[in-house]
Amino acid sequence: MISRLPGLSLPERVLNTARRWAVAWWRILYLGAVVLVLVLSPSSYGKGTRKALARHLYLDTAPVLLGFTVLAALISLVLTRIVVVTALSYGLSRYALEMVIRVLVLELIPLTAALFVAMRCTIPNGTQIARLRRSGRFEALRRHGSDPVRVELLPRVIAGVFASITLAALSCVVALVLAYLGVYGFNLAGLPSYTRMFGQVFSPSVTMVFALKTLFFSLAVALIPMAAGLHDSGERAQPDSELGGLARMFAVLLLIEVASLMGNYY
Repeated sequence: MISRLPGLSLPERVLNTARRWAVAWWRILYLGAVVLVLVLSPSSYGKGTRKALARHLYLDTAPVLLGFTVLAALISLVLTRIVVVTALSYGLSRYALEMVIRVLVLELIPLTAALFVAMRCTIPNGTQIARLRRSGRFEALRRHGSDPVRVELLPRVIAGVFASITLAALSCVVALVLAYLGVYGFNLAGLPSYTRMFGQVFSPSVTMVFALKTLFFSLAVALIPMAAGLHDSGERAQPDSELGGLARMFAVLLLIEVASLMGNYY
């Protein structure tokens, strides 16, 4: 990015790049605060907003729910089989199921669900926000006394958060069921030991970290593309383009994942 600022000395390029990144992060934080206030405000749920919210909740969740659940089921079956066979070969079969749950349910599924929602829903929604703003839709809403953030952006953010949490929750349940079936088969003989092991893995602290991680993942993939679309200038030559928004989103997801690993294992 720094090399794409011609005509400036190296310190000026570094300073300009740092300033753009600081402005971009501030816009994300500011938009998050605005969305939080709007979510808690009863006036945000008027008749028109409720219809738009219901439409986006359906469009961002229903079409991808079955496909992602099937994908999570296939991954669960394959990973469970690999871990169980490997653990048996090393005489560590008692730890196989716990390892599957820790790796698959606690780590992989929430991150995969967030990335799936980002690629399928929130990044295209961010592009739609940029197009609406450039086409004059926001100015038209302001002239009619409506808040464009409340009307156009808020339903998309809430839908992105809802889709990410829903996919993660449903896929985790499916993975837990398939992990049990992959080890014990279609019988209830292993249910007592499975529930005991499940309780040991999902201690109160681990459960809290898991819930917070899933929530922050959903907020990151819902807010950051919207902030990029809301402030997109439409100039393709601008260094801080859609790729900058993607980089910030992946950086936030990585930081959340690292923080959750530290909270669970340190």
